[in-house]
Amino acid sequence: MPTTESKGVRLHYELSGDPQGPLLILANSLGSSTRMWDKVLPALAKKNRILRFDMRGHGQSSVVQEPFTIENLGRDVLLLLDELQVQRASVCGLSLGGLVALWLGIHAPERINRLILANTAARIGTRAMWDQRVEAVKREGMLALASATIGRWFTPDFRSRHPDEIETIRSMIAGTNPAGYCACCAVLRDADLSRDAGKTIAPTLVISGTHDPATPPEDGRALHASIQKSKYVELHASHLSAWESADDFAAAVTTHLF
Repeated sequence: MPTTESKGVRLHYELSGDPQGPLLILANSLGSSTRMWDKVLPALAKKNRILRFDMRGHGQSSVVQEPFTIENLGRDVLLLLDELQVQRASVCGLSLGGLVALWLGIHAPERINRLILANTAARIGTRAMWDQRVEAVKREGMLALASATIGRWFTPDFRSRHPDEIETIRSMIAGTNPAGYCACCAVLRDADLSRDAGKTIAPTLVISGTHDPATPPEDGRALHASIQKSKYVELHASHLSAWESADDFAAAVTTHLF
């Protein structure tokens, strides 16, 4: 699999889809890898050239020792664009990935065509919550966290009907490097883009999950209200809507892009 590196950070990425299509970047959530997009990839790849990547500290990307910020994660995406010699792309991010996409819309508008901000907010959670999450990982490890996360990411009905899929996601979360996970928790603890979200000029689709306890619909509606060129869609899903409501998610994204 291809990688690129800058200042000691190695980023793993994957290209698929239509080589002649417009580039769509998929930015993953905390505790996930490129696999979290598996269910929407076939539909999105029909018309787009797709770039999936592992955020630093996740999947096959490197874990760095120094603390980093939402700006560093945004600049990782710009590094990938430069690596591919692409001037502009659309970005679809979910949760932490959505916050990264929003940062790009605010600070690198010249590189962005369209944005999809899914199950995210300009400010996710509280400082105390993220500090507690870090302490829980240090105390109990990723396996215990994975089981707790499943309850936030999927509705009870989906969990009961799709045990094999739930196990796939549980294994993905449990396999995340704990140091990389904690470093990104610190990013979420410190990131607050609420004052600047309105600077976003790219046409934006905001997606929420009706049953999402992590970034509830009111967070999505607040983003929609703050971004002038935005539309709002609410799906019957919890936090990982790109998996639980994959068909509806892909349809909404495709309509927004084309």
